[in-house]
Amino acid sequence: MRTNRMLLGLVVGAVSLTTVSCVDSSFLDETVTTDLTKEKVFGDSALTAGFLNSVYSAIGFDVLGNRFGPGGLQTACDEAEFKFQNSVKADQMFVLGTLNPISLDVNHGAWKECYKHIRAVNVFLQNIDGVPMAESAKTLYKAEARFLRAWYYFILVRHYGGVPLLGDVTYDNENYEDMNMKRNTFAECIDYIVDQCNLAAKDLPNRRNGVTFGRVSAGACMGLVSRALTYAASKLYNGTTFTDDPRLQPLMGYPEYNKERWRLAAEASAKLIATGDWQVYDRHMDQDGNEIPGWGRRAIFDPSDCNTYNTYKDKKYTAGAYCCHIFTLHRNAGLEREGWFMPPSCHGSGDGGYPNLDLAEAFPMADGTPVGKPGKYTYDRENMHENRDPRFKFWFVSNGTKCYAAGFSEKDVYTYQGVGSSTDAIYQATRTGLYFSKGTYFAKFLMGVPQTHCLIRYEEILLNWAEAVTEYYGANHEEQLGALRLSPLKVLQMIREGAGIEPGDDGMYGLNKGMSDSEMMDAIRLERRLELMLEGHRFFDVRRWQIAETTENCMIRGYEITRKLDGTQTGRVINVRQHTFRKALYFWPLPYDEVNRSEDLLQNPYYD
Repeated sequence: MRTNRMLLGLVVGAVSLTTVSCVDSSFLDETVTTDLTKEKVFGDSALTAGFLNSVYSAIGFDVLGNRFGPGGLQTACDEAEFKFQNSVKADQMFVLGTLNPISLDVNHGAWKECYKHIRAVNVFLQNIDGVPMAESAKTLYKAEARFLRAWYYFILVRHYGGVPLLGDVTYDNENYEDMNMKRNTFAECIDYIVDQCNLAAKDLPNRRNGVTFGRVSAGACMGLVSRALTYAASKLYNGTTFTDDPRLQPLMGYPEYNKERWRLAAEASAKLIATGDWQVYDRHMDQDGNEIPGWGRRAIFDPSDCNTYNTYKDKKYTAGAYCCHIFTLHRNAGLEREGWFMPPSCHGSGDGGYPNLDLAEAFPMADGTPVGKPGKYTYDRENMHENRDPRFKFWFVSNGTKCYAAGFSEKDVYTYQGVGSSTDAIYQATRTGLYFSKGTYFAKFLMGVPQTHCLIRYEEILLNWAEAVTEYYGANHEEQLGALRLSPLKVLQMIREGAGIEPGDDGMYGLNKGMSDSEMMDAIRLERRLELMLEGHRFFDVRRWQIAETTENCMIRGYEITRKLDGTQTGRVINVRQHTFRKALYFWPLPYDEVNRSEDLLQNPYYD
């Protein structure tokens, strides 16, 4: 008989008390302290705070651009082509349709990382009351810990469906026989996440600023509830048809469809919006006073340098470029993101992958008109950045655009092959003729630049609300949320205004008037694809919408430019790689070793 030690290797000693993060200038700075026992850690307020800080250390592991080392969720879906490696990683297995339960990225990925930190929270909550510190600090820390536990559970749920809920118990060698061996239902997991967030929010401030920026807030709690309930209402989970197996169906979602779940999702998003504590940073002026459409879309990813720019014409942003940050992974300076995405001449490795041409061309022209459609501007593939949605200009590198290299110089990047080609040329590095630059630093740098990564931002919540009310009430729904009068169309206009797209004489930012419910949903899905690109949403969005059979059975395309001796250039669209999607890939497989340990731990459908 297989031993009932499911999760034992993960929850017993998962966050070792001999390696504890100590408080430093940043609450995520980690200093290894050895030879510490539980009694020593929870007998010292500074070490206790450091222990909680260690739980923060992995809050963004699942969505970072190098999650699979190299590659991330962007190279595991239709956003990007992966950089070829000698060893096969999970992103390659996703796009080739070969992911399986014995993959190392599965066995040592979300499952292990999340349960490790969930156990750490339980250890913390069991011991915090005896720590010599102010009761107010204990209350605050407990609330942060509850949210972090819910955060890691949600990561598990959107990967695997229902997972075992461990409650507040810390299992070890003495009580592992009492461990929950069964997966809780999807509904139980969502309820637990929502309840923990609501409980935590009561003891937290709405926002965290200054030296506490990056710590959990009530806003983060509301944001996670918005996200969790939006997922729960979505097609994949709400009345799931993913499997007919009566044992597995409650683990994959709600067996019965209930439209009211969309109302709950809308209300959760509305609650956060109505506070008025967050804004779209639609500032169109840089640090030097130059009018640049969409400049704020660059600044929100480098807020430490832009947080003092808190006015624009008649608008005020109380937190500057932080005004849209709801929950953020606060990281020290470095060149990590630049290395993942930038061209080789700017010291990039390409590990984060290369943009799909179809994604690049999903971004509209400067007036919001779709590429290739009649409008104010004409699209030219030879000069992709010209007259485009400013987000495209800020978030992509194509032939002839400028980037900052490591040092103090601005340089032109050329991706053409042929006469005079460089290390940035197609086939020399990029496989698609494009590079990403979203989230990379847009000023001169030398040793390191901010690596802050926003995990929940206001634009996502606005789009969650727009999606939910369209599904429940319809495209024409309007509602007063605090100082804002919102409709799904108004949300899209707000985001496009912030992006710097021209409003046009009709003030529609390239959007269609009088959209039907289905047309509005298409517009919302498109805006999520554009606005939230590279932030870990697309991979899961196409799954919760249950459209991955279409979007992931796709050809990744690129644009090849060839330069001739006379200096002329010719271009052509190229096929880069055919992606293959099979039904199993809507969910990750549970790690083989864990399923093999317990007969009660059921594997996800289509992986047997």
